[in-house]
Amino acid sequence: MKKSVNILVIPIASPLLIGIYEDSKLIDTISKEGKTSDILPLMFDEIIEKYDIDKLYYTNGPGSYMSIKVAYVFLKTISIVKDIPLEAAKAFHFNENSPIKALGKKYFFNDKNDRIAIRFLEENEIIKDFKIPELLDRSFFDNNSLPSYDLPAVN
Repeated sequence: MKKSVNILVIPIASPLLIGIYEDSKLIDTISKEGKTSDILPLMFDEIIEKYDIDKLYYTNGPGSYMSIKVAYVFLKTISIVKDIPLEAAKAFHFNENSPIKALGKKYFFNDKNDRIAIRFLEENEIIKDFKIPELLDRSFFDNNSLPSYDLPAVN
Protein backbone atom coordinates (compact mmCIF):
# COMPACT_ATOMS: atom_id res chain seq x y z
CA MET A 1 0.00 0.00 0.00
CA LYS A 2 1.28 3.46 -0.93
CA LYS A 3 1.87 6.17 1.67
CA SER A 4 -0.42 9.21 1.57
CA VAL A 5 1.66 12.36 1.24
CA ASN A 6 1.61 16.08 0.57
CA ILE A 7 3.85 17.48 -2.16
CA LEU A 8 5.61 20.87 -2.20
CA VAL A 9 6.97 22.10 -5.55
CA ILE A 10 9.38 25.05 -5.76
CA PRO A 11 9.64 25.80 -9.51
CA ILE A 12 10.94 29.38 -9.16
CA ALA A 13 14.62 28.75 -9.94
CA SER A 14 16.98 25.99 -10.94
CA PRO A 15 17.19 23.35 -9.64
CA LEU A 16 13.49 22.56 -9.42
CA LEU A 17 12.79 21.29 -5.91
CA ILE A 18 10.12 18.92 -4.64
CA GLY A 19 9.50 17.98 -1.03
CA ILE A 20 7.41 14.99 -0.04
CA TYR A 21 5.72 15.18 3.36
CA GLU A 22 3.98 12.68 5.59
CA ASP A 23 2.13 14.27 8.54
CA SER A 24 3.88 17.59 7.71
CA LYS A 25 7.34 16.00 8.11
CA LEU A 26 9.74 15.82 5.18
CA ILE A 27 10.33 12.22 4.12
CA ASP A 28 11.92 12.73 0.69
CA THR A 29 13.36 15.46 -1.52
CA ILE A 30 13.82 15.51 -5.28
CA SER A 31 16.02 18.10 -6.99
CA LYS A 32 16.64 18.34 -10.74
CA GLU A 33 18.26 20.82 -13.10
CA GLY A 34 16.55 21.60 -16.38
CA LYS A 35 13.49 23.19 -17.90
CA THR A 36 10.38 22.85 -15.77
CA SER A 37 8.40 21.65 -18.80
CA ASP A 38 10.87 18.80 -19.33
CA ILE A 39 11.59 17.65 -15.79
CA LEU A 40 8.40 18.25 -13.77
CA PRO A 41 6.42 15.48 -15.54
CA LEU A 42 9.33 13.04 -15.07
CA MET A 43 9.59 13.91 -11.39
CA PHE A 44 5.85 13.36 -10.92
CA ASP A 45 6.00 10.01 -12.73
CA GLU A 46 8.31 8.82 -9.94
CA ILE A 47 6.16 10.35 -7.20
CA ILE A 48 2.85 8.95 -8.48
CA GLU A 49 4.39 5.46 -8.79
CA LYS A 50 5.50 5.56 -5.17
CA TYR A 51 2.89 7.64 -3.29
CA ASP A 52 -0.79 8.61 -3.03
CA ILE A 53 -0.98 12.41 -3.10
CA ASP A 54 -3.38 14.07 -0.63
CA LYS A 55 -2.51 17.70 -1.33
CA LEU A 56 -0.33 19.77 -3.66
CA TYR A 57 1.51 22.94 -2.67
CA TYR A 58 3.69 25.18 -4.81
CA THR A 59 5.35 28.58 -4.87
CA ASN A 60 3.44 30.80 -7.27
CA GLY A 61 5.87 33.70 -7.47
CA PRO A 62 7.83 35.77 -7.79
CA GLY A 63 10.42 34.18 -10.02
CA SER A 64 10.71 32.71 -13.48
CA TYR A 65 7.41 33.52 -15.19
CA MET A 66 7.64 30.55 -17.54
CA SER A 67 8.41 28.08 -14.74
CA ILE A 68 5.53 29.43 -12.68
CA LYS A 69 3.11 29.10 -15.62
CA VAL A 70 4.25 25.59 -16.52
CA ALA A 71 4.13 24.42 -12.91
CA TYR A 72 0.68 25.93 -12.38
CA VAL A 73 -0.83 24.33 -15.51
CA PHE A 74 0.76 20.97 -14.71
CA LEU A 75 -0.22 20.96 -11.02
CA LYS A 76 -3.71 22.35 -11.68
CA THR A 77 -4.30 19.58 -14.21
CA ILE A 78 -3.29 16.94 -11.66
CA SER A 79 -5.45 18.72 -9.08
CA ILE A 80 -8.53 18.58 -11.32
CA VAL A 81 -8.03 15.10 -12.76
CA LYS A 82 -7.23 13.43 -9.44
CA ASP A 83 -9.39 15.72 -7.25
CA ILE A 84 -6.42 16.84 -5.14
CA PRO A 85 -6.44 20.32 -3.53
CA LEU A 86 -3.79 22.78 -4.79
CA GLU A 87 -2.54 25.68 -2.67
CA ALA A 88 0.15 28.30 -3.22
CA ALA A 89 2.56 30.51 -1.27
CA LYS A 90 5.09 33.23 -1.98
CA ALA A 91 8.55 31.95 -2.77
CA PHE A 92 10.13 34.21 -0.13
CA HIS A 93 9.03 31.72 2.55
CA PHE A 94 11.54 29.21 1.18
CA ASN A 95 14.71 31.28 0.70
CA GLU A 96 14.84 33.17 4.00
CA ASN A 97 13.19 36.23 2.40
CA SER A 98 16.22 36.68 0.15
CA PRO A 99 16.08 38.59 -3.18
CA ILE A 100 14.81 36.51 -6.13
CA LYS A 101 16.11 36.95 -9.67
CA ALA A 102 13.74 39.00 -11.84
CA LEU A 103 14.61 40.45 -15.24
CA GLY A 104 18.11 41.34 -16.43
CA LYS A 105 20.08 42.51 -13.42
CA LYS A 106 16.99 43.28 -11.32
CA TYR A 107 15.65 41.29 -8.38
CA PHE A 108 12.36 40.86 -6.57
CA PHE A 109 12.33 41.98 -2.92
CA ASN A 110 9.70 41.49 -0.23
CA ASP A 111 9.35 44.94 1.37
CA LYS A 112 8.39 45.75 4.96
CA ASN A 113 4.68 45.88 4.08
CA ASP A 114 4.81 42.42 2.50
CA ARG A 115 4.63 43.94 -0.98
CA ILE A 116 6.92 42.88 -3.78
CA ALA A 117 9.33 45.47 -5.19
CA ILE A 118 11.82 45.21 -8.04
CA ARG A 119 15.23 46.84 -7.99
CA PHE A 120 18.91 46.24 -8.53
CA LEU A 121 20.84 44.16 -6.01
CA GLU A 122 22.93 46.26 -3.64
CA GLU A 123 26.50 45.30 -2.81
CA ASN A 124 25.77 44.05 0.73
CA GLU A 125 22.70 41.97 -0.18
CA ILE A 126 23.02 38.21 -0.25
CA ILE A 127 21.02 35.80 -2.39
CA LYS A 128 20.13 32.59 -0.59
CA ASP A 129 19.17 29.30 -2.21
CA PHE A 130 15.66 27.91 -2.02
CA LYS A 131 15.29 25.12 0.52
CA ILE A 132 12.68 22.48 1.17
CA PRO A 133 11.77 22.83 4.88
CA GLU A 134 11.89 19.88 7.26
CA LEU A 135 8.37 20.72 8.44
CA LEU A 136 5.61 21.93 6.11
CA ASP A 137 4.07 25.11 7.54
CA ARG A 138 0.61 25.16 5.99
CA SER A 139 -0.05 28.69 7.27
CA PHE A 140 2.08 30.03 4.37
CA PHE A 141 -0.39 28.69 1.79
CA ASP A 142 -3.84 29.64 0.60
CA ASN A 143 -6.45 28.39 -1.89
CA ASN A 144 -5.67 31.11 -4.43
CA SER A 145 -3.27 29.00 -6.44
CA LEU A 146 -3.14 31.27 -9.50
CA PRO A 147 0.34 32.40 -10.54
CA SER A 148 1.49 35.67 -9.01
CA TYR A 149 3.56 37.29 -11.71
CA ASP A 150 4.34 40.59 -9.95
CA LEU A 151 5.21 42.28 -13.23
CA PRO A 152 6.93 45.63 -12.89
CA ALA A 153 5.85 48.73 -14.74
CA VAL A 154 7.89 49.27 -17.87
CA ASN A 155 10.57 51.89 -17.30
